Amino acid sequence: MAHHFFAYLSRMKFIMRWGLMRNTLPENDMEHSMQAAMFAHAIAIIGNERHNRNYNAEHIMTLALYHDASEVITGDLPTPVKHNNSSIKKEYNKIEEVAIQRLLSMLPQDLVKHYKPLISADTDTIEWRIVKAADRICAYVKCLEESKVGNREFEEAERGILSSIHAIDLPEVKDFMDEFVPGFAMTLDQISR
Repeated sequence: MAHHFFAYLSRMKFIMRWGLMRNTLPENDMEHSMQAAMFAHAIAIIGNERHNRNYNAEHIMTLALYHDASEVITGDLPTPVKHNNSSIKKEYNKIEEVAIQRLLSMLPQDLVKHYKPLISADTDTIEWRIVKAADRICAYVKCLEESKVGNREFEEAERGILSSIHAIDLPEVKDFMDEFVPGFAMTLDQISR
């Protein structure tokens, strides 16, 4: 029997992000998921090395890799639509759960137990907090990159996202922001010096 889980997930490259914004640099869910995974992994390692954490960095990286998997079915609902109305958010969460179940049904039964915790993650864990922090940092980086090429469309989003990142009470997130994010506002020549 053929299983279409990975064929479906590979279509994440067709799900475009930032649908309400004028983008000079298009970004898709697959690109975003890889960047979020890299950032989450680094944040976890920083936590372990500098802040006496005991994170499983590879598990956190994998959670981040799959954190938007359901969007291959639902599409990427823009944040202002998804989060500014509690009724819409509640209904979207129901739709997202249906999408998750559909994706899981595309796996052989013996593999479901391995992917369910990744696609339907426990959002009350510290690991998920790191994934969400990485997700926010990705959004901030997008704003910096758009600003760097003169697109003012992301200015307000940049301020709001930065404020939400500063509200995250994890020193490893602050370290990542201080040490790795400034380079995204620089040119290739500047970061190559």
